[in-house]
Amino acid sequence: MWNLPNQLTLLRIGMIPVFVILYYLPWGWSHVASAAIFGLAALTDWVDGYLARKMGLETPFGAFLDPVADKLIVIVALIMLLQSNATIWFALPTVVIIGREVVISALREWMAERDLREEVAVSMIGKVKTWVQMAAIVFLLLAGKTFGVFAIIGYLGLYASAGLALWSMWVYLKQAWPEMRGDKVSEPEFTEDQ
Repeated sequence: MWNLPNQLTLLRIGMIPVFVILYYLPWGWSHVASAAIFGLAALTDWVDGYLARKMGLETPFGAFLDPVADKLIVIVALIMLLQSNATIWFALPTVVIIGREVVISALREWMAERDLREEVAVSMIGKVKTWVQMAAIVFLLLAGKTFGVFAIIGYLGLYASAGLALWSMWVYLKQAWPEMRGDKVSEPEFTEDQ
């Protein structure tokens, strides 16, 4: 259970308070430091998954903890960025992204109660969505309070990830719809594990 990939996932969770503290420090470079911590956390997400698959170290604990770590750091970052960018243009994609996470988490729990969790396994769209939103957050953090190139790239990435969030949510709900109606669940379109 305490293998290297799981330790990296726990490290990612441990980075969250450091990230929050750095973000709110009243120093001119705090936005760059918080972007670096967030970027490092995003990198550990890729590394722990790669190592778990490559070295055969996948565990039930890791399968549970990895998506939790991702969601925690992304939601914390979006809430902090929304405070600094308190406009409807930032709130809309933020609400879509966070709302999608709530819906899919509830859907997976509901399907797991029916021993059908694999029917809504992580899809490639979900993985792309995660990476696009993490990259967008890094650019938004780097932008700080200025609206320049980094902010524009960050906003574009945020809207792209919100679109991918809706798309992937539709795919997951479509896969689960027969079970929700009381029919047999169809074969999943995507079954790649995260």
